[in-house]
Amino acid sequence: MSEEAHQRLPYEFREPALLQEALTHRSHLQGNPASADKQNERLEFLGDAVLGLIVSEYVAENFPELDEGDLSQIRAGLVGRPALAEAARRVRLGDMLRLGRGEERTRGRDKASLLANALEAVIGAVYMDGGLNAARTFTLRVLDSQLNALHQDDLAGFRRDYKSQLQEWCQRHVHVLPVYAVTEESGPDHQKTFEVTVEIEQQCRGRGKGHSKKVAEQQAAKQALEQLQAASDAG
Repeated sequence: MSEEAHQRLPYEFREPALLQEALTHRSHLQGNPASADKQNERLEFLGDAVLGLIVSEYVAENFPELDEGDLSQIRAGLVGRPALAEAARRVRLGDMLRLGRGEERTRGRDKASLLANALEAVIGAVYMDGGLNAARTFTLRVLDSQLNALHQDDLAGFRRDYKSQLQEWCQRHVHVLPVYAVTEESGPDHQKTFEVTVEIEQQCRGRGKGHSKKVAEQQAAKQALEQLQAASDAG
């Protein structure tokens, strides 16, 4: 596994045990109670924080003209489950995961939640092994496709992404469109904050907040997508 991982991942570990830990799902240990291996949730916790810092730094430096609401929206997209799962699939991280039999039977290697969590764990492992600069280089390389899209599309495609994805999901699965509604406006006219909900089949599926209706709707759509994706993974 170590040689295969080194060929696919843009980082070579000095301590391979960290990579093994990052790729070990807790279900693997449930099926091997005598194993001395560690599962990856500790590194996932660390990687989540490191990822947030690196992406925050990147978007703040590369898009200085955007306000805090837009920067938060971009960051949320880059660190969210759909983006991380897509990046994990590009490096075929699922093939490297150490899973228990139950997860193998339910196609755990392609579950968005497992892939996203494992990628965070690998980022945490790189940080532990090589420090922040190594983690930054690794993270920006595995997210290269998403980052390129931001620059090439001048953010327009990125800002439409969650609403478009949610609309496509609705057309494919329930044959109705999501309905957005502003539930609250607050703050002075020059800096209003909008709170928005999105309903699918008259059921609230997501909430968002931002300094424009567009930002709030994107956040609501993102929350709805993650809820629906989590339900799909569980099923």
